[in-house]
Amino acid sequence: MKWCRYHSAEGPRFAMVEDEEAFPVYGNPFGLYEFEGPPLLVSELRLLPPCEPRTFFCAGLNYHGHVARANAAGHVDVVSPQRPEVGYRANSALIGAGDAIVRPADYAHPMEAEGELVAVIGKPLRHATRDEAADAIFGWTVGNDVTARQWQRGDRTLWRSKNSDTFKPMGPFIVTDVDPLTSTTVVCVDGREKASFPTGDMIFDPLDYLREISRYITLSPGDVLWMGTDHTAEFAPGSTVAVTISGIGTLSNPVVEENLP
Repeated sequence: MKWCRYHSAEGPRFAMVEDEEAFPVYGNPFGLYEFEGPPLLVSELRLLPPCEPRTFFCAGLNYHGHVARANAAGHVDVVSPQRPEVGYRANSALIGAGDAIVRPADYAHPMEAEGELVAVIGKPLRHATRDEAADAIFGWTVGNDVTARQWQRGDRTLWRSKNSDTFKPMGPFIVTDVDPLTSTTVVCVDGREKASFPTGDMIFDPLDYLREISRYITLSPGDVLWMGTDHTAEFAPGSTVAVTISGIGTLSNPVVEENLP
């Protein structure tokens, strides 16, 4: 099953997607819903992030390759985590497929794309076993953890480097019937492949993270957990960045410069 969320005259709406058509629903996929209205062409919709999380969880360093590349670049203090360590991102940074990533006017360096698998939670979760964590995952989508690396090196809390407006594209769909740990993640800039890695080659898998989070924090339907990346790709304004996770879809966004008045 595949779901999208789109802008309508009445506000954000969910729809079930089959082939090229979207079937609008009244309600949401995490609870009760009923179909309402005629089908729409997906290509004619302005897609929004496929859910609006109450809490935006993220894994940090979750691939050995990412750690190795950081060490090779001289960051010897970067080490593989010994347990799932959870971070957060700003909901205000979320944008949908096709929306523009905006480079801030006072940031003159290339930015980096980090293609990430995203778990979408479908039911409340607290003190979960692995089986309960697996049952609580509604589906999967694609994220691009845009990073201003120069700012990251100077901002202790990563507040600008990870959370500036438009820095978290997510979508275009939530897919429920896929095993993403057998998928491949590919990042392209202007149609050229810049990074590719096995999606499931993680240090800790999604269930490890959900068990750890739920020991202390209740997860709610619509919450998301971004699973980290194994490789990054530089880009700049004027480019188009696309992240593909096989079996889930392609998230593509143009990149522009901030235009201050």
